[in-house]
Amino acid sequence: MAQVNKLFGTDGVRGVANVEPVTAETALKLGRAAAHVFTQLNPRTLPAGARPKIVLGKDTRLSGYMLENALVAGITSLGVDVLVIGPLPTPGVAYITRSLRADAGIVLSASHNAYEDNGIKFFRHDGYKLDDAIEQQIEQLVFSGEIDAVRPTAGKIGRATRIDDALGRYVEFAKTSFPRGMSLEKMHIAVDVANGASYKSTPCILRELGADLTVAHNTPNGTNINAECGSTHPEEIQRIVKESGAEVGITHDGDADRVLLCDENGELVDGDEILAIAATEMLREGRLAQSTLVATVMSNFGLDEALAKFGGKVLRTKVGDRYVLEEMVKRDLNVGGEQSGHMIFRDFSTTGDGIVCALQILRMMRTTGKPLSELKQCLKKYPQAQRNLRVKQKPPIEQLPEVMKLVGEAEQELSGKGRVLLRYSGTEPKIRLLIEGREFAQIDRQANRIADAIQTAIGAG
Repeated sequence: MAQVNKLFGTDGVRGVANVEPVTAETALKLGRAAAHVFTQLNPRTLPAGARPKIVLGKDTRLSGYMLENALVAGITSLGVDVLVIGPLPTPGVAYITRSLRADAGIVLSASHNAYEDNGIKFFRHDGYKLDDAIEQQIEQLVFSGEIDAVRPTAGKIGRATRIDDALGRYVEFAKTSFPRGMSLEKMHIAVDVANGASYKSTPCILRELGADLTVAHNTPNGTNINAECGSTHPEEIQRIVKESGAEVGITHDGDADRVLLCDENGELVDGDEILAIAATEMLREGRLAQSTLVATVMSNFGLDEALAKFGGKVLRTKVGDRYVLEEMVKRDLNVGGEQSGHMIFRDFSTTGDGIVCALQILRMMRTTGKPLSELKQCLKKYPQAQRNLRVKQKPPIEQLPEVMKLVGEAEQELSGKGRVLLRYSGTEPKIRLLIEGREFAQIDRQANRIADAIQTAIGAG
């Protein structure tokens, strides 16, 4: 613990499971610190003998058992009860936290990462992710040892209870985001659940709405989550759609807070296209709050043009669904998301929800009678060249002179008809480069030159 001075990244605490900070020892301390902070944050008058409670869910990683037990030990040692719900999508944990009137929710997941990684993410009692100030409070308690002496004894120790109907509750909740008078009967849908947290929920929701399904990668074994499947391997849903003849394909990441789609021709429909379809249809229906969509700086500039045709506009944030959500809450907007497939429909959910997003697009297909290949034509994309490079260190980008020189030259070449974005990943030892412009050959050449300079300066080899 002595070497670690920061626990939280852009999306909770994340890293290689059983290596600091994602160890049983730190999870126990995090459980204690979180229990203390959340009971202070959400003060309420409890009946005599009642205790505060925290919901705890996870995805299908092998290391989830280790971390789950450590968190339960930490939380109960502070006199707080734990409601254990087992594997459920991250948005499902947020919903169950609200549904059970808990003081907080915790989900164990490293999202789209390989099974060797894991993470610990927190939700407030209202199902929203924590802001930086609350994370800092929890972090400070872990490092300071300030609450080491808080030791309830006898009947004041918390207890853990398994909640058996969490899956059913989430299934019913997700179905409420789809119109009651509409069904998915006679619609053939292919689904790739990435051997992850949605391996039961997404097929169940779609079947109960009447869809005819072809389901793949729904046999998690603890080590196959995201392995050559799911939204990080979209070629897999494309293959399944072509082989099964499905009208649409749905693919999640490991914790199902993301979704990418595939049209009936086997062509991928990414987050930007999903946002364009949803926002333009909702503009037509008069349901897009303030005629404004929230996206990140990574989203294609074609989005702005697509919305402008219908009198809408795009508001951009830093990369990360938490920043998208912060802007949505601040301005009371109802649709936002990322190119990677994190989509937030605040009319229904407090966080990115892959199946709720998919249901909105399926509704629009039903309402318009148009196939997905036709709906996605509303977005005319600018070409993009992207590079994700492993790095051995993360010095400030402006301290890499050769890289900055090439970035400046690229921007000058684009002369206002494109852009260059360069940033470090918040969750992995990577630097991400995106160049957008009207000519792909030009931006691809620029991306290669900048990528070579990055490899020379800080590449991991």
